[in-house]
Amino acid sequence: MFLFLLIAMVVVVAAVTLAVVGGGDSAALPEVAPEQLTDPLPLNRPLGRADVEALRLPVSPRGYRMDDVDEVLDRLGAELAERDARIADLESALAGAQATAAGRRDLFAKPDEETDR
Repeated sequence: MFLFLLIAMVVVVAAVTLAVVGGGDSAALPEVAPEQLTDPLPLNRPLGRADVEALRLPVSPRGYRMDDVDEVLDRLGAELAERDARIADLESALAGAQATAAGRRDLFAKPDEETDR
C-alpha cells in the first residue's frame, strides 16, 4: 500500500510539473514582458498630492520593482528638500520684514515720512 501511494504521489507531482512547465508547449505559461511604470511622475511641474495618490507602482514576482520605487522616492525627496528650502527662505524674509516693521513707529508711513516728523 505504501509503495502504491508513493508511486501515485510521484505521478501527480510529475503531472503538475509538466502542466506548469508546459512540456514543450509554451501555451501553458506564455512569457510576459515585465510591467513598467505606465504613468510616471510629471517632469515639467512640481508634484502635487493628486500625482502621488494616482501613482501605481508595477509589481514584480518579488514585490515592487526596486528601480521604480527608488526613482519615485528620489524624486519625492528632492521635491520635499526644495520645498523646505523655499519655506525657510520665505520664513527668514518674513522675519526680516517683521523686524523692520517693528522698528518703525508708524507701520503705514513711508520711511522718508518718518524722518520728517
